[in-house]
Formats: sequence, structure tokens, C-alpha cells
Amino acid sequence: MLARFRPYLSTAALAFLIFYFGFHAFTGDRGLLMSGQRDEALAAKTTELARLENERRDLETRARLLRDNSLSRDLLEERARSLLGYGDPRDYVIRVQR
Repeated sequence: MLARFRPYLSTAALAFLIFYFGFHAFTGDRGLLMSGQRDEALAAKTTELARLENERRDLETRARLLRDNSLSRDLLEERARSLLGYGDPRDYVIRVQR
């Protein structure tokens, strides 16, 4: 009985491989049906990248103002009060946890 199906084994194996790879091409992690989720993830990551770039630009500006050659007294006073917890007796201090 097995001898009767022997000529068709290679065709059956090839058909199985085509079905297997075709199935995963549609439903796999990077398949055609997941393109909507990939687009949503890309949009979210793009938004996060823009936010992080703005934050980095702000931090670079603040760091540049703290250098010796262009020291900003206001920024230095703000950082000292923030880090050391000092303030003028006439100041109102409102602490906010991040």
C-alpha cells in the first residue's frame, strides 16, 4: 500500500511546505494580517521619538546654560534650590512628585 503512494510523497511534502509558509505569511508576526498593528506601533513609536527628541533638546539647552563660559544665574539658582531644598523665607514652595 505504501508503495502505491510513494510517487506522491514528494508532491505531498511540497504541498505541505507551501501551505505552511503561506499560512505563516498571512498570520505570522510579520504577516499580511498584522500590518494594521505594525502601523499603529510605528505611529506610537514615532510620537514617542518626537517627545524624547524634544526632551533631549531641552536638556541640552539647560546643560549648555550651566557651563562655565555661559553660566545662567537664574538657572543655577533654580537648580540649587531644587537640589538642596533651599528657598527664600518669603517664597511659597509647592512640591510636586514626578
